[in-house]
Amino acid sequence: MNKKEISEVRKRFKPENSNIGHVYGCYVNSSKEVISYLDESLSLMPEEEKKQYLDFLKKVLSGAQGRNLSDIVFTSSQVADSDEHRLLMSLREDKPEARQEFFQTVIDNYDSEDNYLILCANDAYDVPYRGHGDVDKSAEKYASEHDDQVFRYFVCAICPVKDGKLTLGYFSGENEFHNCLAKQIVCAPEAGFLFPAFDNRSTNIYNALFYARKPEETHYELIEALFKTELSMTPAEERQAFEDALADAEINGLEAIRGLNERLKAQIDENEEDEPLSIGSGDLVSILSDCGVEDEKLQVFREKYEERFGKAAVNPENIVDLRRFEVKTGDVTITVNPEMSFLVEARDVDGKKYIMIPADGVELNGFAVKV
Repeated sequence: MNKKEISEVRKRFKPENSNIGHVYGCYVNSSKEVISYLDESLSLMPEEEKKQYLDFLKKVLSGAQGRNLSDIVFTSSQVADSDEHRLLMSLREDKPEARQEFFQTVIDNYDSEDNYLILCANDAYDVPYRGHGDVDKSAEKYASEHDDQVFRYFVCAICPVKDGKLTLGYFSGENEFHNCLAKQIVCAPEAGFLFPAFDNRSTNIYNALFYARKPEETHYELIEALFKTELSMTPAEERQAFEDALADAEINGLEAIRGLNERLKAQIDENEEDEPLSIGSGDLVSILSDCGVEDEKLQVFREKYEERFGKAAVNPENIVDLRRFEVKTGDVTITVNPEMSFLVEARDVDGKKYIMIPADGVELNGFAVKV
């Protein structure tokens, strides 16, 4: 799924657009014991409560592709005949008899220090036709000729449930304020998924979209249990492997690393495609070469990169931090707007290495000072 397709499905979770009739789920404690089951009609809920449920489900379609959102790909044999795919198809068809098996699979394989809610819903999206160029077809005619233009899908959000904070509240019977503790509060989901995928604005039962709030905690055990497949490295693992390849090639100069960050950030900013940007070893070698890295080191880097990633391309947002530029020494940390990283220089002064920054408009603890 690309950005536009994800955004299109996300709009389904607005109360005015939603075709979700009910939500259901299972409330579980940290000891993996079921506390209660949920099956509620959205049409009977107050509007604000309905919106909260839809917001939790919509969150499963948020974040960056390749980081928070990962494509799950099924093999042809899985789609043709496998227990895991049959279960997902039954959930998609909203068969109540499939719920208990699904809940138990999640409970057995999802570890949490908090209680949590497995929240689920089904939707049928009548996909509007979008013409291109000189195509002259009405939406009604196109829909009547294409039965698969109704995208039927199942969405699941796994939301931690935590105790509220102690706060001062008004007790009307006593006309006084006292400390009170809010009861269990449902928080934004830590994990979840959409099945099937919405590719080329149509149903793709060979794919699902998995969500993890924290890319470094992708819940591989849950992915393996539900989909019987494995993801590639997490973003954190990709970054560590990339940094190790740079270190093995002894590419560690300030100018080279800064240049790499700047070039990757520029490419991401210029990317107008719906798909996330991907770069391979050849692209990275070219960038590093432009940053002045020697050919011998580039050859070592290519070898070390391909040892770790093979011929696969990576999302540049996973391998460098493009949102900050931070320089650390043993005692000092300098954080700079990435777009102004050129202000940081390394210099030799009397035989000693220094990090230099312009001393214009200096403040000390918020107080303007003269240097």
